[in-house]
Amino acid sequence: MTVTSDPGTRVDAGHDDGVAPVLPPPRAPLSAATWREIAHLLCNLPVAVVAFGVLVSCLVASLGLSVTVIGLPLLALVLLGCRRYGALERARARALLGVHVDRPSPPLVREPGFFPWLWAHLKDPVGWRHALHAFVRLPWGILTFTLTFVSLFVAWPALPWLARWLSNVDRALVRGLLSPSDELERRIAELESGRGVVVDTAAADLRRIERDLHDGAQARLVALAMGLGLAKEKLQEDPDAAARMVDEAHGEVKLALQELRDLARGIHPAILTDRGLGPALSALAARCTVPVTVSVDIGARPAPAIEGIAYFTVSELLQNVSKHAAARSASVEVWRSGDRLLLQVRDDGRGGARLDGGSGLAGLAERLGSVDGLFVLDSPTGGPTQVTAELPWRSAP
Repeated sequence: MTVTSDPGTRVDAGHDDGVAPVLPPPRAPLSAATWREIAHLLCNLPVAVVAFGVLVSCLVASLGLSVTVIGLPLLALVLLGCRRYGALERARARALLGVHVDRPSPPLVREPGFFPWLWAHLKDPVGWRHALHAFVRLPWGILTFTLTFVSLFVAWPALPWLARWLSNVDRALVRGLLSPSDELERRIAELESGRGVVVDTAAADLRRIERDLHDGAQARLVALAMGLGLAKEKLQEDPDAAARMVDEAHGEVKLALQELRDLARGIHPAILTDRGLGPALSALAARCTVPVTVSVDIGARPAPAIEGIAYFTVSELLQNVSKHAAARSASVEVWRSGDRLLLQVRDDGRGGARLDGGSGLAGLAERLGSVDGLFVLDSPTGGPTQVTAELPWRSAP
């Protein structure tokens, strides 16, 4: 007699026909994720013992010595060690529990010197929370190690559910005590990153201006000075040749002036300062290689810094339309919504633009992010492309 349990699996109830029974393939009783959770729970005890023995004992000793000269510096160093312990625990939770927690930003030292450094580390909330984590981990590590170790031998059918419950408590401890302090700390980290982008952008702009001056107007002015010097020498012996050379020098002066105007427009166009964002964007649209419609509805003028960022954002986007989009038309819309300035650039080109595509869009997004702005790109293959940017509104003084 043969009993069929599932397709492809046959189990013989008897051996009358002399055929050996066919058994189902073996299956792992526990998944890989469960084994990682079990490993994490078993490691809790040795890690907790070392952390408690080193960090907490040093913390208690430094607190006791805080009335002496070496007590407070020692306490600051212990809190730094607690931060290192927290980094180790975050790495262990990431590898074994799949918990990804952002690294807290370092203590904010507002002024140089030993005492500002000492005060910033003594009042560091991250270090104190990491020390609390090391303190509570010892009893919790003893409990989790004991329950997990015993369950491996006497209650293994219930071990997956027990391991998941205990590891969820571990996940909560990591998120609650080893994560960045609050939204303010995350905001500080974002501002530090934005400051770096602003500094890099300013340095790149200075290098660009220096290069444009050296290769353009400066070279023309040097040639002009040499031409005028030669004309001065020929003025007595060959007035006609000197007149021709002065004529050529006059042409060089005009070209140099035009290059200086273009360079000044690249730094901050005069039309933007004199007439505002609407006329300045219309002038940009007139220089674009495709027809561009411009709509600006903002009422009052924003602060010059915001106005300049909006202008150069549209300028770079329209340059991308001219160079890469293969579009027949484009549009620019600028409007104000509450305390935000929004601008949108659309084109009917071939699409496929990406932030990592080498078209300068990634740098544009970083610049906007450095001033609390947003940058959203929607460019499916085949088009159309739509870029929406958002800036904080600040009224002009």
